[in-house]
Amino acid sequence: MGNDYEDECRRSLAEEQAKSLATTNNWEHVDRERVHQDWDVLYREITAYLDNGSLPGDQQVQELVRRHFDIACRFYTPSRQAYVGMSLFYAEDEAMRAFHNSYHPGMVDFLGAAIKVFAEQGSGFAPGAGAGASA
Repeated sequence: MGNDYEDECRRSLAEEQAKSLATTNNWEHVDRERVHQDWDVLYREITAYLDNGSLPGDQQVQELVRRHFDIACRFYTPSRQAYVGMSLFYAEDEAMRAFHNSYHPGMVDFLGAAIKVFAEQGSGFAPGAGAGASA
């Protein structure tokens, strides 16, 4: 994955989140406590797959990433690019990296790779900027 694509993903995440925050009064519709509980359960499940040597593209892992995507969609439905941008944010933001890697030292890299597979193969995404529509 090239730097241009990653830059597009970062930009898509920033633009889509800003638009969503502006139109939803800072995501006031989201039960954030529930979201964090659901992500906690999910990250613990992903840790078990990491410990068992699963690969990011394995069907069971992709089913967990589908759940991650569905939880993210409680805020807004991202484009494929913005969803990959989220994985880049997890890796590049020090606090997010520390949070995710508190579950498993390899969580950020594994989840990022799994999200990239899901973004290539999954469904339910908002149209991306490359499709001529805004999310």
